Amino acid sequence: MRKIKFLGASGTVTGSCYLLSRTDDPGLLIDMGMFQGPKETTKLNYQELQFNPQNLEAVILTHAHLDHSGRLPILAKHGFNKPIFMTKPTKDLIEIALLDAAHIAEHDAEVTPMYAEEDVLDLLTNAEIVSYDQPFQIGHYNVVFKDAGHILGSASVVITDESADDGVKKLVFSGDLGNSPQDLLRPTELIDDAEVIVMESTYGGRTHTTEKPHDFLQREIREIEKTGGVLLIPAFSIERTQELLHILDHLKQENNIRRDTPVYLDSPMASRVTKVYKIYREYYGDELAEHARRDDPFSFEGLRVTKTREESGKIHHKEGPLVIIAGSGMMTGGRILHHAATYLPRQTTRLLFVGYQGIETIGREILEGKKSVFINDREIKVNATVSNLGSMSAHADEPKLLHWLKHIQNIKKVFLTHGDDIPRQDLAKSIDSQLNIKNVILPKLNEEFTVDQSH
Repeated sequence: MRKIKFLGASGTVTGSCYLLSRTDDPGLLIDMGMFQGPKETTKLNYQELQFNPQNLEAVILTHAHLDHSGRLPILAKHGFNKPIFMTKPTKDLIEIALLDAAHIAEHDAEVTPMYAEEDVLDLLTNAEIVSYDQPFQIGHYNVVFKDAGHILGSASVVITDESADDGVKKLVFSGDLGNSPQDLLRPTELIDDAEVIVMESTYGGRTHTTEKPHDFLQREIREIEKTGGVLLIPAFSIERTQELLHILDHLKQENNIRRDTPVYLDSPMASRVTKVYKIYREYYGDELAEHARRDDPFSFEGLRVTKTREESGKIHHKEGPLVIIAGSGMMTGGRILHHAATYLPRQTTRLLFVGYQGIETIGREILEGKKSVFINDREIKVNATVSNLGSMSAHADEPKLLHWLKHIQNIKKVFLTHGDDIPRQDLAKSIDSQLNIKNVILPKLNEEFTVDQSH
């Protein structure tokens, strides 16, 4: 008998982690992400492990975002030394992301570090690099990565078990599915058949706006060029920042914004990630690949990359107009906060959100209309103009999730994860009504289910 235990992202968006096991074999872990968001959620990062890491046969990592990879170094602390299968870009990106997470935790008096930098380095020695569409074997399982189109190197995982006697030969873990089509990456690969699907549901019940990011960003920058104000963009270091840089390159080359308008990339992590993006051209979508043949698609006149905190602080002495791209994407920390404290009280400031804003984050509070927020224990007035570019999400919306699922034949059971309860419920209803799939399950944290199709 095979079972799936849902050890994260079950009733929450973050903490993706699933244990696939057989009665007579070690378990196979798919992802081990960090819980992010409200305090009650982040406490889950410190819960006792529900399995013995030394008994795992292997780990499969779908992609480098911390909510899928951020707890992996805990395995190294518990003596885990088995393979962790991932794509080559994912390995490069998690080295940056996990070392950064360890460094931040070490220097944050309010956070208990889950692991140290040496744990990250120990973990990375177990990385096994695999390519899309190239099958590999883990015990009884034949595994294939499909391009999920979410971030560089992201994968959906197809697991085939021909030895199974319970009527289920093939399982799919979607990982995070991309908002295809997009310029940076190739489209999300479709999967032909499987009986059991573990699927993300972040944007269940919602459809992204059709607003073109190129046009939206152009309007925002033209406004600050008129007023001499500042455009603040909190942005995730992986994927979103690179997408912004690429759009800005086009806007400047096409003279849709002034070429001399300064754009500050104030995120050392995003700068390191951008260097990784420049390496893996074979993963580019058609538009980005064509652009890269002409010139650097992530650099342009007026781009200024800050390295030190001193350089970051000096930005405040500059006269506008200027654009500041900084982390973190939900304004939970990072350099965006000291810029926000300076510029949000000014009416000439524009604040542009380009990604999901989690519950109980400063970003969510501002997006919901709060006129003041607390930043580093100071009350900061929000007099800035606030905008939200929903179409720039890296996640598929409900129509695209349904399109991906509809292509898969022979589905008997769907588990919806990686979404808050209401989006999961909305997506479950749509799967039932539009695809006529009745066996849709919304697992709870640490809940376990048999894989066979009769339950």
